[in-house]
Amino acid sequence: MDVSAAMAKISVKQSAGGPGAAACLMCKESCSGFQPHSWRKACVACGSSTVAHAPGGDLEDDHLMGRLLSDSPCSHLTAKVKGGGGLRMYKRNRMIVTNPVVSRKDPTFNTTTYDWAPAGLNQKLAMQYMELIPENQRPVSGTDGALERRRQLLSQLPAYDQDPMRCQSLASEEEISSMLLFVKHYKQEVLGVGEVALPGEGGALRDAAIQRTAKEAKDRSNSEKKDAPEQQNHSMTDSSISPPTGSTNGTDNSVKAEYRCTGCHGEVDKERPAVYAERAGYHDALWHPTCFVCSECGQGLVDLVYFWSNQKLMCGRHYCETVRPRCLGCDELIFCQSFHTAKDGQTWHHHHYCCWKCGQSLETPCQH
Repeated sequence: MDVSAAMAKISVKQSAGGPGAAACLMCKESCSGFQPHSWRKACVACGSSTVAHAPGGDLEDDHLMGRLLSDSPCSHLTAKVKGGGGLRMYKRNRMIVTNPVVSRKDPTFNTTTYDWAPAGLNQKLAMQYMELIPENQRPVSGTDGALERRRQLLSQLPAYDQDPMRCQSLASEEEISSMLLFVKHYKQEVLGVGEVALPGEGGALRDAAIQRTAKEAKDRSNSEKKDAPEQQNHSMTDSSISPPTGSTNGTDNSVKAEYRCTGCHGEVDKERPAVYAERAGYHDALWHPTCFVCSECGQGLVDLVYFWSNQKLMCGRHYCETVRPRCLGCDELIFCQSFHTAKDGQTWHHHHYCCWKCGQSLETPCQH
């Protein structure tokens, strides 16, 4: 994103309220609907967070994920938006399962729709994966599991952690530039999406990743009308394809007696799907589906989106907080050089260190 373009639009506020605003999942009937605070990520009507209301919908979610995964090794999970000026949308994999209902009358069918399922799997393996997830966490459309998935998207992958135009606290071109560089770095070096396969199929996943990278590099070269040095391309490809020495987990190089989960260190059943993470190395690590969680908050990583840092899985929110301070007032990352830090280590933008009700600085006691 161009810095000047971001500066031109940085003052535009999100329109999260309005007719049909989402009711609060915490307050239930006592909240009249989501009424966004001018800068806090919370509802004026009830005080609960934006996440508690889960505003928006599938289209907004897919745009958010498309933006996050674009310009990263996971961009193959996105597609260009027609007439979108380069914007990309998440190719979210939905799954519809139809089972016949046996009865004496005419045959009927029971249909179950999953709002999300791991990409690249046949339905049998995808269903095996779902069966390993607690029932109340399965993203079946219209259930609490699907709603929890949306809440996790908002919580683990906040739009304002990746898009300067969704931030209201950035006050200068320097701060916007700092954020853009920060986002570019984690997309290229940290961000990933887990892949589901049977234990022992890590080698096949790795080969597919190599081919995908080579194809993307070729397409990028063609689109830019530049001829990449042939020898450099061959060198990169050859070194990537060479199998690592000492492969011990999740490869096709040898038949293993057992596979161990990187999370719980328990045995992984050879006949049941596991989760691989390219950033962790296909030959070094795999996880039970229920163990593919953020090392900080312990939540399952929504849509298997992970940030790999210091040999640990993290959700987007908690990875970002290891690199940048987060304002306790507006929940946005802090990119200015001067900010308020409390004795307990909590941080605020100076102008957000204030009373929720009257806005008076907490440096001076107020009646609230």
